[in-house]
Amino acid sequence: MIANLLYICLKNIVMPNSCPKCQQKNVVKSGIVNERQRFLCKDCHYYFTVKKLGKQIDSYFVTKALQLYLEGLSYREIERIIGVSHVTISSWIKKYNIKRPSHSEFHPLYKVFKQNELVDFIQNEENIKGFGLIITEFGDKYMMIKWERFRK
Repeated sequence: MIANLLYICLKNIVMPNSCPKCQQKNVVKSGIVNERQRFLCKDCHYYFTVKKLGKQIDSYFVTKALQLYLEGLSYREIERIIGVSHVTISSWIKKYNIKRPSHSEFHPLYKVFKQNELVDFIQNEENIKGFGLIITEFGDKYMMIKWERFRK
């Protein structure tokens, strides 16, 4: 049963829905060119390959990574929090042309909490007094970013 489901999933991923030239659905596999599957439309006799999609990442995580970058976290710190490669994070920052404002005198601290841990942390006034604080949700956990307020 699992093998059948895997075959169906792979078949749906590999086979294109229709010919890009005539839009007909009469498409068959026709060899491999440059390590990519080649297809033939039986109606218009057009040969084509399909672009490999790769791993898709939810835009929620892209947005969170960019927010964390703007807060001053390094690529590797963001990688540890979100679970996405620091190289991927770097490419997102280049893609969206994000420029981090210069904050030479502080580096934010971050912690990841479960809900009850976060409530306990915030109830203690000493933990939040004199700090800037942002709390954001990550699935079933919460991430707190804090930094010392600027002093004269």
